[in-house]
Amino acid sequence: MKFAAAALHVLLFIPALALHARASQEAHLTKFLLSRTTSSTTTSDPSLHDKPFLEIISDLRTDEYPVSDPGAQKASDKITALPGQPEGVDFGQYGGYVTVDSHNGRALFYYFVESPDDAMAKPLLLWLNGGPGCSSLGHGAMRELGPFRANRDGKTLTVNKHAWNKVANVIFLESPAGVGFSYSNTSSDYDRMGDPMAAQDAYIFLLNWLDRFPEYKARPLYITGESYAGHYIPQLAATILAHNNNNKSNNNNNNNNNTINLKGIMVGNPYLDKMKNLIGHYEYLWSHGAISDEVWADIASSCSIDRSSINVRCYHAVIECQDGILDHDNIYGPTCIIDANGSYYSSTYLPGYDPCSYVPTKAYLNSPQVQKALHARETKWLDCRSFEDFKDSPDTMVPTLKRLINRGLPIWLFSGDFDSVCPFTGTRYTVRDLNLSVVEPWRPWTAGHEVGGYVQQYARGFTFATCSSPSSQGSFLHSTGNTS
Repeated sequence: MKFAAAALHVLLFIPALALHARASQEAHLTKFLLSRTTSSTTTSDPSLHDKPFLEIISDLRTDEYPVSDPGAQKASDKITALPGQPEGVDFGQYGGYVTVDSHNGRALFYYFVESPDDAMAKPLLLWLNGGPGCSSLGHGAMRELGPFRANRDGKTLTVNKHAWNKVANVIFLESPAGVGFSYSNTSSDYDRMGDPMAAQDAYIFLLNWLDRFPEYKARPLYITGESYAGHYIPQLAATILAHNNNNKSNNNNNNNNNTINLKGIMVGNPYLDKMKNLIGHYEYLWSHGAISDEVWADIASSCSIDRSSINVRCYHAVIECQDGILDHDNIYGPTCIIDANGSYYSSTYLPGYDPCSYVPTKAYLNSPQVQKALHARETKWLDCRSFEDFKDSPDTMVPTLKRLINRGLPIWLFSGDFDSVCPFTGTRYTVRDLNLSVVEPWRPWTAGHEVGGYVQQYARGFTFATCSSPSSQGSFLHSTGNTS
């Protein structure tokens, strides 16, 4: 299956909710960015400053495999039913842990849903949320593209008619360790957590998971996610390609084929470049009337898009910005109002959009019965975890993206254009830095008889698209045809 066609087919089922993250994810990314405002470099290990990421991860350990029988583990991960799920569920569900470091006792939690229709012919898709430190189970699976939504009672579920498992078999991975139900028995692991360890652990997770589910080893794999997954996904892809190349070079005479059939990556509203995202954020607010000409002019003249850090003048220009109480994930959407008595409600009604969905989701995932059904350790589940110092986060992902493009990996970036946190304005600057020639110029794509967004295709399998409205859940496929 060609990547563009597969990606377009998946986007058929993107609801407006899936085009942006939720408020807590926004808060964690904002906190992370503010922690780096005065930093001239974001790589904590000086030996890594000039070393390409492909070289860093090619030296990582890949010898962590489960001790017990993978077939037995798969059977024990099978979810009979989730508490409160609706009748008529016709697809397989699995949940459990995959060990990624047996010495430190580090394990990642996953929730896997198969496609209800001809699952064996559908690709495999790995979903990662951002943060850094936010849960793909609580965000991606339960409030964006998973098969269920938690009802307001926090005890029952309803069907998500736009679930992505209609077109793919989807793994939701809580990554890195310490996020959601994922954990480490060695607390110092959390202090060392950063981009390289997240990529290493996700790669080892995939190797071990595919041993547990061998029927998916030859299946096309696509990796997708949102927000800070703009770091996670390219770096995981680089890890996979580096080890695939090593496996090929070593001929793998031990009959242990660790090659992963990666076919492409796709990231929504990606965080890719520190300065370009920052300037793109305020440019977006200005272009949508949220800040004045004068405030934008001060920021534009004080902050350099070509710098690797925020200088004092830029910092003061930014903190003077007052844009009001907005849901920055959807600047035109309602906000969640929580009263002193604990009751909550949406500030206004918008069909298909509930800004308070995190409240019943959190209640549901903290139910002991739900945790038991998911095969998760009984614990206090949080939708996001704060990492005090997330290590080795590059200022820009452009070098890694260029290496992936040079390796022939198809890449899709898509942006819901109501999102000001990682807006399309910032992503455009990064796309420009890639210096790719245009093979199909900027044009609208339609959902039914309405423009759903815009798309531009570049050489070497790179595509950038926007989605403009709730009806953007319509299909690119009908408007673009079978493109490479």
